[in-house]
Amino acid sequence: MFNIEEFDLKLDSDYIGRNFVIIEELDSTNAFLLDKTKQFNENGTVVFAESQTQGRGRKDRVWQSAPGLNLTFSILLNKKGNIPESLSLLNLGVSLAVANSLENLYNVKTHLKWPNDVLINDKKIVGILSESVSQGSKIERVVIGIGINANQTYFPDDFGIPPTSLKIETDQTIDRERLLAETLINIEDIIKRINESPATVVQDWRSKCKMIGDNIMITDGENTKSGIFDDIDEEGFLLLKSRSGRIEKIHYGDASVR
Repeated sequence: MFNIEEFDLKLDSDYIGRNFVIIEELDSTNAFLLDKTKQFNENGTVVFAESQTQGRGRKDRVWQSAPGLNLTFSILLNKKGNIPESLSLLNLGVSLAVANSLENLYNVKTHLKWPNDVLINDKKIVGILSESVSQGSKIERVVIGIGINANQTYFPDDFGIPPTSLKIETDQTIDRERLLAETLINIEDIIKRINESPATVVQDWRSKCKMIGDNIMITDGENTKSGIFDDIDEEGFLLLKSRSGRIEKIHYGDASVR
């Protein structure tokens, strides 16, 4: 079981994770924090579940995680100054922060896939789903759901991108308390960087993306577009170059190499 006392000793953040809620089983940590009636409203609250019965990824995909082996958690942001103006850049920044955590602790080589997947050896090790609640034009709260495959060694076969875990890649049992603490510290730092120096976040994310320059396909529901992954812009949107040289800004969708 996750040792909350050990985790607390390792956490050196200002606000993210300072209110930490651990629950044995939930339908979804994102849904839990998005529900204001649960009365967990403190900025930086983290809800951690050992098991999710309805864990979700992007495009309503199921996020499958074996109970007690991985990290499945969500972070609540609801304070002005901690919610960046660009939620797309927040997505990129969080994936960068998680990738840096894996590299710092386990000496693995990560790559980032737009908009927010973390890969090792072209296999998916981290999934991120950000959701927000707005009132009028004002964003009231943002919830960032993160799943990190830590100690799971068997996965079902029905995945668009094959999954992996840190245990598979490093052949060692992962200290989940240390990994979660490091990840939350780095996410807090990246949010500060997004607000103060967003160009450096874009630059660092770009350096970890192997797809830039490739011929790709963007899928959004039943709609598809193809072209060259030219770059990402300052807000974190993908710039797709057509055969004619026209640049289109892509806000949503899944990118795959053709």
